[in-house]
Amino acid sequence: MLSLFAADAVLLFHLAFIVFSALGALLALKWRWIPLLQLPAAAWGFFVECSGRSCPLTRLENYFLHGAGQAGYSGGFIDHYLAAAIYTNGLTREIQFFLAAVVIITNFSVYTWLFLRRRAQNSGAI
Repeated sequence: MLSLFAADAVLLFHLAFIVFSALGALLALKWRWIPLLQLPAAAWGFFVECSGRSCPLTRLENYFLHGAGQAGYSGGFIDHYLAAAIYTNGLTREIQFFLAAVVIITNFSVYTWLFLRRRAQNSGAI
């Protein structure tokens, strides 16, 4: 029972990490320290998607699922939980590259806008 709870906790953390990696730059609009956490998370998400590697959180979730007597799953988190629901043909390398591009474009756009806004505020305050 504890292993199943741990697997569910890892699942929720994994989903939160993916959302934070892709869209966490929006939190930098409120908190200046967010880029210290979010940029490495986005870089990791980009790396995992482009390299085709498995995220350690997927392996950790499978470890707990096996400990609970369940089968676990092969492939990655996105392929297992999200791709099956969103993409009927499964997750392809092209979709992975598209997801990596979404991470980069979203974060680059938000951070560029934030940088320009703060720069304008600082030049107006002089």
